[in-house]
Amino acid sequence: MSEASDAVVERLPGRRGQQTRRRLLDATSTLLEALPYRDMKVVDIAREAGTSPATFYQYFADVEEAVLAIADEMASAVGPLLASLVTASDWTEDQGWAASLRVADGFIAVWEAHRSVLRVIDLATDEGDDRFREVRTRLLGAPAEAFVAVVHRRSGAAPFADAGVLVSMLAHVAAHREGLEQWGATSAELRQSLARVILATVTGRAAPD
Repeated sequence: MSEASDAVVERLPGRRGQQTRRRLLDATSTLLEALPYRDMKVVDIAREAGTSPATFYQYFADVEEAVLAIADEMASAVGPLLASLVTASDWTEDQGWAASLRVADGFIAVWEAHRSVLRVIDLATDEGDDRFREVRTRLLGAPAEAFVAVVHRRSGAAPFADAGVLVSMLAHVAAHREGLEQWGATSAELRQSLARVILATVTGRAAPD
């Protein structure tokens, strides 16, 4: 758990407090779907949660800390999930293509489900916020390490470079899928393209016809 999360946990008064904190985080998540991050106010979150700004400040210093807690929770759950899609897959000749499609689908699904908080993570990271950078590193580091393990088995591979390129590609395409579709690439084509690159990088084989 991050230092920010540790600090928040220390302020929890017990089970009832955790329930209140959960309501505040859920309200923050709901508002992230509807409002620009910079436009969110403590009073909005408190109203959505059915409580007061004073109660909000018992758990979080500001809106940014609440969003950071959401990002931290998401990364802790999603990072290992994406890693398991890689390590638990069968990359043999008969199953490698199916495995590549599953990994592509997994990244697309994660970015679709968590688009609002992932957008904030990218924004804050680009602005130099080390707290959000740590969350992003942990989120993408788990599947990257999983790719290192499977790419390492292929002779002549550069596992760390290959894994870094794969994860960066998957995250970027998943984050900008809507824009790429407006540009002319269909969702099905993007999925297939991602899977082709994954298969070639992990196994050295081309996708089936």
